[in-house]
Amino acid sequence: MARALESNREDLRAWQEVSALAEELNTIQELARETDDPSLVGEYSSRLDRLASVIRDFRLKLLLSKPHDESNAIVTLHAGAGGTESCDWTQMLFRMYSRWAASKGFEVETSDVSPGDEAGIRSTTFMVKGRYAYGLLKGESGVHRLVRISPFDSQKRRHTSFASCAVYPEVEETEIEIDEKDIRIDLFGASGHGGQHLQKTESAVRITHLPTGIVVQSQNERSQIKNRLKAMTILKARLYQHRQEQEQANKQAERQEKGEIGWGRQRRNYVFMPYQLVKDTLTDVETGNIEKVMDGDIDLFIQAYLEKFCQ
Repeated sequence: MARALESNREDLRAWQEVSALAEELNTIQELARETDDPSLVGEYSSRLDRLASVIRDFRLKLLLSKPHDESNAIVTLHAGAGGTESCDWTQMLFRMYSRWAASKGFEVETSDVSPGDEAGIRSTTFMVKGRYAYGLLKGESGVHRLVRISPFDSQKRRHTSFASCAVYPEVEETEIEIDEKDIRIDLFGASGHGGQHLQKTESAVRITHLPTGIVVQSQNERSQIKNRLKAMTILKARLYQHRQEQEQANKQAERQEKGEIGWGRQRRNYVFMPYQLVKDTLTDVETGNIEKVMDGDIDLFIQAYLEKFCQ
């Protein structure tokens, strides 16, 4: 009930903003007819851009009607083949999604980070908290491929790096029940930020779900209890996704889509050199503005995915 009420409030606020912006645009038009103030052009353009952004976001939400689309998203990134290159690429993707989340007013809460040997991160799991976070990010699952001149190669050769992205919805406590005898819990010293303090108390938690072999862990909290709660939240999300995939296995249409975006399959190409291009493999949407994309401007890809697969 509380979530539904807040959802209605957000929709109302969006509608009120659209109405206010439309009124401001009309006012600026009237002023422009009466004056020759050049600053009105900039004000009009700024408000028009904002109006377009609000309408675009609202239109996207109309496509998000499937179960858990309104839920928080749990995102896991893993470096693929390429050693240090791929670890650096994984960190770049984490920054991209963090920037995107910030632009939406979402909160990013990291539960686990495994640093690379020389640079970057080998893997990370984080939660993007906000309404429609999962619905917007669900199409990002798959392999992201980078082609660039390596900053780690003294001969300045071109390298190809890979990183896998998996997105799961946060599920309600009652949706997934876990039998204690089906899990193994291991405690270990945390690494990364604050690691020296954490290692003394073995506050990091790793949980293995024995029937499926799914392994999750959390180490960013100082409290072992908090890390266990986070790990259980991630495990429930993974188990929910596992159950959904099993239920869809016999449906031809669902199997085809899963084959396109599943683990180990190419999702998006990012070419930094010899030319600049980011191209989506599912929708064929592309852009040459790599800097904007890596700064979190990925809405064109998200919108194209939703329009193609979620109508």
